[in-house]
Amino acid sequence: MFNQKSLFGHLACFTAYLIFGLNIVVCKDLTSSGTISPIALFTLRSIGAGSLFWIISFFLPKQRVERGDYIKIFAASVLGFFLTQMFFLVAISRITPMDCSIITSLSPVYTMFIAAYALKEPLSAQKIGGVVLSLCGIIYLILNSVTSTGAVTQTTPFGVILMIGNSLCFSLYLGIFKPTIAKYSVVTFMKWTFLFASLLALPFSAKEIISLNFAALPTEYVAELAFLIICATFITYFLIPIGQKILRPTLVSMYSYVQPIVAIVVSIYVGMDSLSWQKVVAAITVFAGVAIVSYSRSKSSRASSQS
Repeated sequence: MFNQKSLFGHLACFTAYLIFGLNIVVCKDLTSSGTISPIALFTLRSIGAGSLFWIISFFLPKQRVERGDYIKIFAASVLGFFLTQMFFLVAISRITPMDCSIITSLSPVYTMFIAAYALKEPLSAQKIGGVVLSLCGIIYLILNSVTSTGAVTQTTPFGVILMIGNSLCFSLYLGIFKPTIAKYSVVTFMKWTFLFASLLALPFSAKEIISLNFAALPTEYVAELAFLIICATFITYFLIPIGQKILRPTLVSMYSYVQPIVAIVVSIYVGMDSLSWQKVVAAITVFAGVAIVSYSRSKSSRASSQS
């Protein structure tokens, strides 16, 4: 049974990944329109969400960051936001929402390996078998989704590689930076994270942002941009550190399973994607492999707690 604290951590992660699922579809629609480039969209999200965190911080007790931790927070910003989001925003116009969501389901597998390296946890044959099964599902997905047309409505090899990079970077963020995140309040940690991310992106996007005519943007694009800044960036990156403080990294990443369910349902509903038996087989194979890994992880945890 969950105590009140762990229940709060679970709710925070569930809500964050629920929004991440919607984020796949919204980003797909906005970037495919050609209205704004991925780097400019990232910068707007970073500045917008970062500004909200800084504003909130003025109304909270000031928390001093130790000098040596600025480097750690900068590295967390690069892995957990800059690289993660840039991989995603560039990939989303080269991959269908359904294929994107299936690939991101591998995040718990990456997190397991990172935790095994950092915590010296043994890797069983069952865990390795689950990883191989999931990779077979990804290969099958690529072979049955990639076309030679390169259209934005089709999955391309480059899009698949970028999404794997996205999942890997975020898994590294979850597995490596929990001690630093636990040390500071969510607002303190995230305001510096987004400040560093904005400074990284501005040199590449300032010219486009200045020249962008926001008044001429269609209403639906303005609404989508507001959703990405407020919900898919500010709220999600407020909730994820809460979950990281309370739950294990592997358990936090397990909530990425909510993401494909939401993305698949919504993308099919709005006509962005279609369901084929090949994708069903690929999804089942990937999820089965991840389930094997997750069961092995929980089984070994129960055994160690009883010994």
